[in-house]
Amino acid sequence: MPDELSDIELLRAHVGGQRHAFAEILRRHNDHLWQTALRTSYTREDAADSLQDALLSAHRTAGSFRAEAEVRSWLHAIVVNACLDRIRRNKTRRAISLSPETMPEPVDDRDEFAELEMSLVVDRALFSLPPDQRTALVAIDLEGYSVADAAAMLGVPEGTIKSRCARARQRLQERLEFLRDPGNRK
Repeated sequence: MPDELSDIELLRAHVGGQRHAFAEILRRHNDHLWQTALRTSYTREDAADSLQDALLSAHRTAGSFRAEAEVRSWLHAIVVNACLDRIRRNKTRRAISLSPETMPEPVDDRDEFAELEMSLVVDRALFSLPPDQRTALVAIDLEGYSVADAAAMLGVPEGTIKSRCARARQRLQERLEFLRDPGNRK
């Protein structure tokens, strides 16, 4: 039966208290009203909010409809006005979209998991070195000993410490080269 009624008759039925009359009007015009809201608003979120505001307003003020225009035109005007009101409100109170596409990833200056992972990668590379190269490199680069002190501690000539460190650094560079790719680090 609602399919046989015109929009104006459905609106009058809604004002008269018929429960599903307004829903039928919305079913008929929902696509047009949504497209109107999308074209008038800056974001999809604003369009959805404006359309909801407009439909609530139309539902409440249906009794004031004067039938000077088509129901579709009346609804169209209410949607456009709701969108313009939201745009004006947003100019004074800037809102940001919370959609996943626009939300930046949370920034944590100290990413403990990344530090742990990097430590494990470097340790694995370090322990893949021959023991004599690893001990020389650890003494010089990690513990901060001088070449002379490291040579005395390890009981080898200073030149041996220098050559072991040079070979160890070369091997580490080869094993950790993949970290130079920006996609593999922060």
